[in-house]
Amino acid sequence: MNPPFLRRVASTRLFCLLLLSTAPAWAHAQDAASPAKAPETSEPAPATTDDEADAKAPPRFGITLDTLEALKPLLLRHMELQRFRSLNDLDASELERLLVAAPDNLRDLLGTQGYFDAKIEVSWKPAAAEDPSAPVLGEVQIRIEPGPATKVVSSNVYFKGDIANAEAATAQRELMQRNSQKLVDKPFSQAQWDSAKSDTLRLLTTQRYPRGRIVNSLSDIDTLSQEAHWYIELDSGPPVHIGDVRIEGADRYDPITAERLVRLAGLTRGADYSLAKLQDAQQQISDSGYYNSVFAYVDLDQEGDNRDSAAPVVVQVKEAKPQKVVFGLGGSTNSGARLSLEHTHLRLPLIGWRAHSKLQLEKDDQLLSSDWSAPIEEDGWHWLGSGRLASQVDDTTTTSGLRLSLGKSKESAELDRRYFLQYDRARTVNTESELASSDGNEAALSINYGWTWRRFDNVPFPDQGYGLGLTLGVGTTLGTVRLPFTTTQVRWLGFWPLGGSIKEDLLAGLTTGDDRPADKRSRFGRLALRLQGGAVLANADAPIPDTQLYLTGGDNTVRGYGLRDIGVEQADGSVTAGRYLAVASFEWQRPIYSDGVRTAWESVVFVDAGAVADEVANLKAKVGVGLGARYNSPVGPLQMDLAYGLDAKRLRIHLNVGFTF
Repeated sequence: MNPPFLRRVASTRLFCLLLLSTAPAWAHAQDAASPAKAPETSEPAPATTDDEADAKAPPRFGITLDTLEALKPLLLRHMELQRFRSLNDLDASELERLLVAAPDNLRDLLGTQGYFDAKIEVSWKPAAAEDPSAPVLGEVQIRIEPGPATKVVSSNVYFKGDIANAEAATAQRELMQRNSQKLVDKPFSQAQWDSAKSDTLRLLTTQRYPRGRIVNSLSDIDTLSQEAHWYIELDSGPPVHIGDVRIEGADRYDPITAERLVRLAGLTRGADYSLAKLQDAQQQISDSGYYNSVFAYVDLDQEGDNRDSAAPVVVQVKEAKPQKVVFGLGGSTNSGARLSLEHTHLRLPLIGWRAHSKLQLEKDDQLLSSDWSAPIEEDGWHWLGSGRLASQVDDTTTTSGLRLSLGKSKESAELDRRYFLQYDRARTVNTESELASSDGNEAALSINYGWTWRRFDNVPFPDQGYGLGLTLGVGTTLGTVRLPFTTTQVRWLGFWPLGGSIKEDLLAGLTTGDDRPADKRSRFGRLALRLQGGAVLANADAPIPDTQLYLTGGDNTVRGYGLRDIGVEQADGSVTAGRYLAVASFEWQRPIYSDGVRTAWESVVFVDAGAVADEVANLKAKVGVGLGARYNSPVGPLQMDLAYGLDAKRLRIHLNVGFTF
């Protein structure tokens, strides 16, 4: 099994020595390009140190490198010769001594990339006397035949401590072993070896064993067969179980809400330690709105024999002020300029509910709303109540509506559920068509259930995954005519990556689940499909409020058309809300690269289609096509699209920010 010792290299120690030996070169490597001209000025130049003068001096010799293109950036940046090129007092004899040591330095650098049998030739061509523009000491010529690259042929993980035999840790052991096999049959590099160790340790310490450590690691290189064998030995230590929850900094608001959110995240007393659940609890507490900052951790420094079986969860919070007023100015391509005033009260007198009220004024839309939310209960559900008055103008049609609702809701990262009782009342006035107007008696009462399931690899920048939303309602019209009706709405959003994937640091850390890493992004972008459908089933003469019916068109539905431009067309050309809705959108979203590096920008090509009708047979799609750009901003994707409506026969610009489903 084991080849002779001289054919192997214990690379864990070797590469540490190699990296240390090349550290000075890395720290002082200079750009091989010519230095910029000093700015012209009439004032005396400031005094400079010797090191600064050397850094600004023209290179004493040039470097010509002949090797694989993939190796040139590393070698030209880190070879030790680079740090001496700009020394003013470097002479020919000192350069000759540097050239003697250069092959060993280059061989060390090549070893970090898996090339252990390289042929290196270093020669020196003095400067010609008749060429005053050439470097003083001439040109150093380096020719490298790197030879065959070393390949990882095995990777094994060994366990000590509780994880070695614990039945509860079987899945965790298997996950680490599978993960260690991902780089088998791939080219060896020091960076890949370091990544394999850190990834394996992360999988150990994020579940059950936060005190786990690597006790031994070896990258065993056979330089004759160009094979690397990796060994990692882990010591898990004892498992850590969750104890009590301790909230620090809570004064104004009842800490029971934060404690419940910790438990609802899965950190119940006696449960296994989980970093993912701890981060989920921290995010949910932050999203509750009661705190400006939240930091959650498991206290591993408890004294006594039971410290591992009852490690407390500590949540440090900084409370938000009870009330907040926000004045806003904005705009959109849908509705033009926007003026808004928002008020939040985190603890209403007597009932202790949270209330968020909003007044929003736009060119064609006005909204006054108030949403109330009760503290979360033990089972994760909480009461919700809302009321809103709205007025919207669409060409010659003005729709005024009142909506009141009361129900309960339960939200999580992947699944939202809600059931509620809703009252709707609406009045529609069309200045040019009596048929498109109503008498103001359209009112309805309905019982509804909503369900939204999300499974995206990364939020708010998904690369793959899907989301499904469903709302069902049963109700009756009110007033002089009372007839039953049912409502159904379905939404679907899916992403499919194209081609291979690359390591992408831009979006690291935004993962919504351990099994869906955020740092693997498609090199060729992704396809996105959005579908939406709705139906209101009732007798043809049932006076359904327009707020229960459908219109579409605009930034987030069918681009190339204005907001709510697509509906049931009347004889006079006006548009009214309809009972059936169908919308589909297909996009190709592709990242934009600069000098081989992925940027925060993406290009988009899309086709949208949507239809509204009072009868399924009358659904006729209106299509919009276009292209645009996305910028992955800190607050989410910034959408900028130029669309052409094939039926409207006009171009429209559409702007939108954020990702929601």
